[in-house]
Amino acid sequence: MPGNMTLDELKAAVADNTIDTVVAAIVDMQGRLMGKRFHAQNFIDHAWQETHCCNYLLATDLEMATPDGYQSTSWTSGYGDYVMQPDLSTLRRTPWAEGTVLVLCDVLDHHTHEEVPHSPRAMLKKQVARLQALGYTAASATELEFFLYCESYDEARRKDYRDLTPFSPYNEDYHIFQTAKEEPLMRAIRNGLAAAGIPVENTKGEAEAGQAELNIRYADAVDMADNHAIAKNAVKEIAHGQGRSVTFLAKCHEDTVGSSSHVHQSLWTGDGKPAFYDAEDPHGMSDTMKHYLAGQLNHAADITFFLAPYINSYKRFIAGTFAPTKIIWSVDNRTAGYRVVGNGTSAVRFECRIGGVDLNPYLALSAIIAAGIAGLNSKSELPPEYSGDAYAAADATNIPNNLRDAAKALSTSAMLREAFGDDVVNHYVRAAQWELEEFNRIVTDYEIKRGFERA
Repeated sequence: MPGNMTLDELKAAVADNTIDTVVAAIVDMQGRLMGKRFHAQNFIDHAWQETHCCNYLLATDLEMATPDGYQSTSWTSGYGDYVMQPDLSTLRRTPWAEGTVLVLCDVLDHHTHEEVPHSPRAMLKKQVARLQALGYTAASATELEFFLYCESYDEARRKDYRDLTPFSPYNEDYHIFQTAKEEPLMRAIRNGLAAAGIPVENTKGEAEAGQAELNIRYADAVDMADNHAIAKNAVKEIAHGQGRSVTFLAKCHEDTVGSSSHVHQSLWTGDGKPAFYDAEDPHGMSDTMKHYLAGQLNHAADITFFLAPYINSYKRFIAGTFAPTKIIWSVDNRTAGYRVVGNGTSAVRFECRIGGVDLNPYLALSAIIAAGIAGLNSKSELPPEYSGDAYAAADATNIPNNLRDAAKALSTSAMLREAFGDDVVNHYVRAAQWELEEFNRIVTDYEIKRGFERA
């Protein structure tokens, strides 16, 4: 569901002094909220129609650097403005921030007022429209796993992010007593998000000390991505407010499991029927589902960058950690890259297990939908189900296990170039290249510790 406040309701709340601040934010390439805090009266007087931001916000990295090589903006072109156009259907109260509401904005070209093609939200809306032209809508859910630490963000920074104290000292997967210790924070997260109009299903402990999972109810693809991005920001803000820290890094330490963002998806027809379901099939899978899932397998390498966008992302892909290593589908099998769940029922769907929690939900869903559309259009044949330990599938194709290979697959993907356009693909190829260039420049602690005396 979208936001839970109208512009008229905002005006009334400003008039009675219950709301004084409006956060207007775009979603950047990394999936973060970037924007401005408006005095609420100014927002309802002027900025509710549009405001502006520097166009470098969609051509930067985690450090907010301004790399060269982007065609959309540069020092040569002077780093001009984009238009931020509030999508008032996303307007919502944010109970974790006193007197504040949030609205997400679409990113428009300053001159043409057309959506900027490489804007993550625009990319997803384009793929949703392509799917709708085929008569389908995508229902999606993205899980968020993260680690909770007793230290605040400032304390963690002072400790150089080393020797942090997890909320719990041992594996807390589904553990009710252990997760009770972190309940003051998790309860605030659940209730805060619910009050902001985000339909939280539950939180639970995950398979590591201090690791938690947040699950949000299935929604339309764009609404799901909006919910995911807002929730990720909210979790950080709520944790900060309680003097704690959380991380959405895909792999925090070589001795722990990673944090994933499994993506569930199914298609529905225009009249609200489950397009993936066929009661006559042994697994309840329709031809539509088989073609769509085959598209995922055929193009898994092409879309991996959008599921694993950083050097660190690939540290997750280790056998025996519940993170997949093979491009395989299987029924209710957590060792496979693609797991079919709800088999035999009208809720049958697939779960893409490749993505880490560091993914951008808009980009991930865009890529998954594009791969599925390719499967539908070509009526791709789904290979036989794999049974058993997928880690041991010697003949199966590996998921790209490093950013360089994923970037190459992205660059050479005819499917993604057709779906997104050359300029958009080139934009994100440059983002991957920059990550590699920066990492190659840095001397890591590992290198110093290993070679300082021994080399």
